[in-house]
Amino acid sequence: MPLGYKDGRREVYMKNNNFEDVVFNRHSVKEFKETKIDREEMMEILREATLAPSSVNLQPWRFVIVESDEGKDKLRPLIKFNVRQNDTSAAMILIFGDMKCYEKADEIYSMAVEKGYMPEKVKNELMDLFVPAYKSFSKQKMNDVVKIDASLMAMQLMLVARAHGYDTNAIGGFEEDKLAAAFDLDPERYVPVMILAIGESDYDHHESVRLDVAEITKFA
Repeated sequence: MPLGYKDGRREVYMKNNNFEDVVFNRHSVKEFKETKIDREEMMEILREATLAPSSVNLQPWRFVIVESDEGKDKLRPLIKFNVRQNDTSAAMILIFGDMKCYEKADEIYSMAVEKGYMPEKVKNELMDLFVPAYKSFSKQKMNDVVKIDASLMAMQLMLVARAHGYDTNAIGGFEEDKLAAAFDLDPERYVPVMILAIGESDYDHHESVRLDVAEITKFA
């Protein structure tokens, strides 16, 4: 069935556009087949994932794709309880939040103006309003903002991966204070959000349960 996207690459790579299957049959996979994802498709997966929303569209997510043996050797001691995923996955996607994402504001809003999505006047108003506000945030506030935004994108990334025929495992157990520096990033600027293992599943997942939404929901 045609996927209906304007970008032909998506029609080439997408294997599953069944929303119910993609969302409700997603499971955490701990072991993967020995297959690779070519870089063009990986970039397309990231393009689709980064269509996720973010606060004032500042898109604070940044990626390191660990796919080489050398990269995985470097990552292994930093994820002691998730070695299976590291060693068998096609790649480990390290997701960081950029604490200075506001430095991209002019570039982002200028592109919107060029494409006719935003008047120049609105761009200038946004720059005058949001950039100073972001610069004034405390470190904790900024940390919260970039982690919330990057987590929204990460969930979309997991679903996009399934649509491409891959499975994922979201990993939060790693050496947070060492991850950025290990991959030559400034640890003060780039805060680790999570790691996603991605590849073709070679794992018999187990079912899980969820709380009754009636018990955790209040209408006001």
